[in-house]
Amino acid sequence: MVYYQRYHQWRKGDVPFVCENSKRVARPKLLFLVLLSFISFSFILAPLFFTSAPTLSLLYSFGFEDEGVVSKSDVYASVCSSVSNGSICCDRSSIRSDICVLKGNVRTDSASSRITLYRSNVYGSQVIGASGENDEIFQHEKIKPYTRKWEKSVMDTIDELDLVTKGENSAIHQKCDVQHDVPAVFFSTGGYTGNLYHEFNDGIMPLYITSQHFNKKVVFVILEYHDWWISKYENILPHLTEYPIIDFRGDNRTHCFPEAVVGLKIHDELTIDASLMGRNKTIRDFRDMLDQAYLPRIRGLIQEEEHETQLDMNISALSPSAKTKIETTEEKRDAKKPKVVIIARNDSRAILNEASIVKMAEGIGFQVEVLRPQRTTELARIYRALNSSDVMIGVHGAAMTHFLFMRPDSAFIQIIPLGTDWAADTYYGLPARKLGLRYIGYKILPQESSLYNEYEKSDPVLTDPDSVNNRGWEFTKKIYLDRQNVRLNLRRFHKRLLRAYYYSMAKKNGRLHHQNQ
Repeated sequence: MVYYQRYHQWRKGDVPFVCENSKRVARPKLLFLVLLSFISFSFILAPLFFTSAPTLSLLYSFGFEDEGVVSKSDVYASVCSSVSNGSICCDRSSIRSDICVLKGNVRTDSASSRITLYRSNVYGSQVIGASGENDEIFQHEKIKPYTRKWEKSVMDTIDELDLVTKGENSAIHQKCDVQHDVPAVFFSTGGYTGNLYHEFNDGIMPLYITSQHFNKKVVFVILEYHDWWISKYENILPHLTEYPIIDFRGDNRTHCFPEAVVGLKIHDELTIDASLMGRNKTIRDFRDMLDQAYLPRIRGLIQEEEHETQLDMNISALSPSAKTKIETTEEKRDAKKPKVVIIARNDSRAILNEASIVKMAEGIGFQVEVLRPQRTTELARIYRALNSSDVMIGVHGAAMTHFLFMRPDSAFIQIIPLGTDWAADTYYGLPARKLGLRYIGYKILPQESSLYNEYEKSDPVLTDPDSVNNRGWEFTKKIYLDRQNVRLNLRRFHKRLLRAYYYSMAKKNGRLHHQNQ
């Protein structure tokens, strides 16, 4: 399921970012007064020199750019765009995720959940440990590298990393087992991983943004590693990195890197919940990357099917029949029809009269395919089905994320159950339109919901879903997401299907007019 939570504002006292290049030591009161005076003086002069700075900072923090190209400064954010060697810079200004950059001699220690940056001892006084070596911690940061920062409940389940800087003499106690000559990106595949929407919105898309400026010259280090996640996205990952992926917990060796990025940067321009989406070039670039990722595997699937077809034809040639000729003729006829793919749900929010919808679509003139995605379903097969379709139909839910697999100018009909209006448009309707799809929302009537038989006709569950949603997420989930199915009014839905059919035929005949509604 998709978790509907809007972002809260920062509270007074929250620390937006930390970027330190010097050791933390106790400072005398005089130094404190001098520093305070300098800060006060800076506030007086700042408007004279940086008139447009607030606006520029706001644009960077929300990911709006003049162009779709992702630069290094965009990924690290302005406060960490330039990190000196031997220092840690953490940008905590985003409401979605924290991101820290370590530059220099970076070494991992999975047993203690620590990443250590060793730097030259040129930062003032030193503390000599019992071993006779400088073992002082100059800087210490904590971070959970997951992109749902505002949701405490899920962030409580994410492993935390300690980021520390020490003097270079301490490195003698932590020798490198594996030396890398390219940077690392650390992130978690915990949290809501397992839900397709969140896998793309909170994982694959931010990973794409964070890794782009490395041009695949980067090593991914994953906390809460899952073999099935690696298999599921095996077609995409080689387009993001050329190097083997490291399981942080499962690999106890000390890995050494010249630079590390801990956490993933989210840009509103490249998220599925794109209510703040600015330009759409970047999301289309992401879509092009998906095409490149899945094309080789799709070609393989086509070859496998052609081989099986050839075997069938050879068998049929031994005993030709009129039935074989009729089937071949029907296949050629179907190839000329627009294709509609129905994404069927296996639990709640199912279409109870699905068979009638299929029959009606076929009667209109569609070639119909029903997909029932499972967690183990190969994404390339789903990608092929949708990328070759003209229309996708489905009930609001995580599976609607598959609209990313459709060609621009295809049609997407989203069935919107009671109580899901805002989420349906925010997470799927608006992004689909930005991606160039013909979006058609079908908002059901109370009579089309299974809840109609469970509640009095005047109950707010049926008459005022917003008031129920305002009571909290747990009510939305329990009532509208987990307990609701739909039985579509065939006469009402026929109009949407017919509209999609005429649109698809116009596209095939080169008479396409763009209009989303």
